[in-house]
Amino acid sequence: MQINLEKKSSKRGWYMAAGVGALLALSIYSLNSENIPSVSASEVQLLAVEQGNMNLYSQAFGEFFSAEERLLTAQSMGKVAMIYQRPGASVKADTPILLLANPELQQEVSHEQGELLRQQAALASFELEQNNDKLDFEGQVADIASALEQAEMELAVLIELKDRGVSASLDIKRAELDVKLQKRRLEFEKQKLVQFMEMQALQLQQQKIEVQQQEQRVALLQTQLQDLQITAGIEGTLQSLDVELGQNVPQGASLGKVGSDSKLLARLRVPQHQADQIQLGADVLVQTRKGEVKGKVNRVESVVTNGTVLAEVGLEGELPADARPAMSVTGQIFLQSLQQALYVAQAPGLRPRSQLQRFVMTGEGLAEQRTIELGDISQGHLQVLSGLQANEQVIAQMPEQWASHQKIQIEQKG
Repeated sequence: MQINLEKKSSKRGWYMAAGVGALLALSIYSLNSENIPSVSASEVQLLAVEQGNMNLYSQAFGEFFSAEERLLTAQSMGKVAMIYQRPGASVKADTPILLLANPELQQEVSHEQGELLRQQAALASFELEQNNDKLDFEGQVADIASALEQAEMELAVLIELKDRGVSASLDIKRAELDVKLQKRRLEFEKQKLVQFMEMQALQLQQQKIEVQQQEQRVALLQTQLQDLQITAGIEGTLQSLDVELGQNVPQGASLGKVGSDSKLLARLRVPQHQADQIQLGADVLVQTRKGEVKGKVNRVESVVTNGTVLAEVGLEGELPADARPAMSVTGQIFLQSLQQALYVAQAPGLRPRSQLQRFVMTGEGLAEQRTIELGDISQGHLQVLSGLQANEQVIAQMPEQWASHQKIQIEQKG
């Protein structure tokens, strides 16, 4: 008798296969899925991305300097005999700064003054001599004129006697010749007198020129003598003094410098990349520790020093109470106005003109890592060039431990 037994399938192998598949799927999911860290909202600084008109200003540092400066120089050689003021002193235009001694100059002034007096006396004597010579010449002319009158009278008498039959014709002709001769002599002497007076005028002018030259020389020496006492020349502050007591200084040597206090300019160091954006006449706000003053750009230098360019600013309005030459200041120079620009508030971790990796909120408490590009900073705002949209929120700082994650979870309080 044949007995057929039904073979039962074993489920053990199926369960084992299912278990292995589940473990494999779990492993693949674990490998492919990202581990998203959680961060408390109190640990991050969220900045809102805003959009609107943005005025770009260049922030520059610099100092005040005097709009009026006067270099103190020695008008003649001398020795520093006295020092009245030291650097930092407030001075008026006529305030003495120092005194130079030059005995040789004093002697030369005395000698030239004596020479001037001698030349003036010689000029006066020369004028008297010329006057006497002129009177002598005029006397000669007068004598000839008198002789002419006498000859004319004799001629008239002879003509009258001729009419009576007393005078001879020969006597009349002689008298007529004498009149002609005297007329010629008189005319000639008058011409000589005119030339003599012209010559006298030229001689007198030459003498006067020599006296004037001497007067100018004496005046120059007296000015040099007076300039041995060095005065400030302008109202302000004695900024420097380059000599010491007893020092010999040559003519033209620099002695010091005085600068104005009430008339100031600002010198600002502008970053090189912004210098070509600055326009002459651009508005500037210059700030000190105790106030601010408006101004305009007067000029921009072309020389680059340590990555900066100097801009000179003319100040308008009343200066702050603490304004003085060489005082450090901060300036905001207007560059341009941007329409509908994206920007965020300045915060630690964000650098102007840089490309950064930062996390940006995407919703439901998640933030994803993006590359953002920032432009210039102006009045506490950073221009956003790319990577962000209006009304988004960006996390300002980027800890190193976040760099390997593409997303993070922001846990809100409560």
